[in-house]
Amino acid sequence: MTGIPFGYSKPKNGDGNTLTGDRRQKMIRFGTGGWRAVIGDGFTKYNLQLLAAAMSDKMKAEHVDDREMVIGYDRRFLSKEAMQWMAEVFAANGIKTLLINRSAPTPLAMFYTMKHNLPYGMMVTASHNPAIYNGVKVFTEGGRDADIKVTQDIEQYAQKIEDRRLEAEKAGEPFGIPAMPYQDGKKAGLIMEIYPINEYLDSILSDINVEAIRNAGLRVALDPMYGVSETSIKTILITARCDVYTIHGNHDTLFGGKLPAPNESAMAPLSQVVVDGGFDIGIATDGDADRIGVIDNNGRYLSPNDILVVLYYYLEKYKGKKGPAVRNICTTHILDRLAAKFGEQCYEVPVGFKWISSRMTETDALIGGESSGGLAIRGHIHGKDGVYAAALLVEMLAVTGRKMSQIFDDIASEVGKMSFVENNYRFRPENKQKFIHVIMEEKAVPELPYPIEKISYVDGCKVYFENGGWVSIRFSGTEPLLRVFSEMPEKAQADEVCLIYRKFLHLDEE
Repeated sequence: MTGIPFGYSKPKNGDGNTLTGDRRQKMIRFGTGGWRAVIGDGFTKYNLQLLAAAMSDKMKAEHVDDREMVIGYDRRFLSKEAMQWMAEVFAANGIKTLLINRSAPTPLAMFYTMKHNLPYGMMVTASHNPAIYNGVKVFTEGGRDADIKVTQDIEQYAQKIEDRRLEAEKAGEPFGIPAMPYQDGKKAGLIMEIYPINEYLDSILSDINVEAIRNAGLRVALDPMYGVSETSIKTILITARCDVYTIHGNHDTLFGGKLPAPNESAMAPLSQVVVDGGFDIGIATDGDADRIGVIDNNGRYLSPNDILVVLYYYLEKYKGKKGPAVRNICTTHILDRLAAKFGEQCYEVPVGFKWISSRMTETDALIGGESSGGLAIRGHIHGKDGVYAAALLVEMLAVTGRKMSQIFDDIASEVGKMSFVENNYRFRPENKQKFIHVIMEEKAVPELPYPIEKISYVDGCKVYFENGGWVSIRFSGTEPLLRVFSEMPEKAQADEVCLIYRKFLHLDEE
């Protein structure tokens, strides 16, 4: 089949928008990483308080409104204020909120939700999105990312409140979401400010080999990317007597004009620091510290795929831990080879860490992760934690006595190599349905130069080749992007199949 040209269409009442008389109200819609929206557009005080009201209604319906809710925030613009605006609504509904009173890592809020057996937790963050975005992540009991049923419930409760507002407007009656003034909520004991960093850090320190790290004399370069990880990671590493040097540690809501994502281009300054300073490892985290990036001792960037494989290798071979692995559809199949080598299985799930954590629980998996930089390890929280991953990577260097580059090369010699590429294409929101029609409804596939083993439509379209390679096409759950991933024996092959799809879908015309 030939490529399909995409034209323009008049914007319709969709994409999470509700037309309300003279004004257009952006509604709350959760993606793979929580609810995210552009500040001042969808991310507004009204929508934040609408979200809190919806959560309050949900908690009341589930009869857990007598239990506490923890909320944290990162360094993004309006994050602290957003947390407080939501707390005012919870207070008006008689629900007590525990507010982490300093910018903190997302995994801290997840840890607190788990440790204190809370029914729900929340975090104000847009993770690694551009600086114009902010958002909210929701956690459920056990400190897990809210699954699709929970987020759909929240959306439905929010829509019911919005419907009541529309009815009131039509009837000319006043409408408002009840909110208790912040200081009144504190006086009433319904809003309490906490800073539970110590118990979080102590849980990590108790789980790593601090003595081995102390004896190794390691030097670590750290790049928090203007986010929230410096205090946590630095405290752990200095406690273990590492020499730590930090770049980009100051508070900058614009993240230095770059994405707060630990990808190869963003980590070029850290690579230079590692090489010039002779550091053993460079570690970077995204804006809310649930994702991690690594520079090895030679200044080489290790992708999230590499980190996931390296840590699984270390846990199985050196720490003697056993268990299967879990990855999403856009993550390296080298993990599958390594699992097979250890007599284990690797499970594939859709994109979204909630799917990884859920399958980890079902299978008692040792590790789970994704190519975007998040990973979880059995025995810690049920979600991504860049702080814990950083500590474990440093422990690995100390225990093995080998350089990161040597460990990575050891794995390649045992299970081989593959080349992984990722391409993101921005499209006009009004054209999304046309892409969905071609990819998911027509199931159109271009002519590809390699024998196909099978095709999956579990999450977008993924083509598996007989040579062990694959190509995946799916929509971002947080931005208007079409993501095209490929992993093949050679980089030229991976680039080739991505280019074929780019031309097939006319993505250059977007």
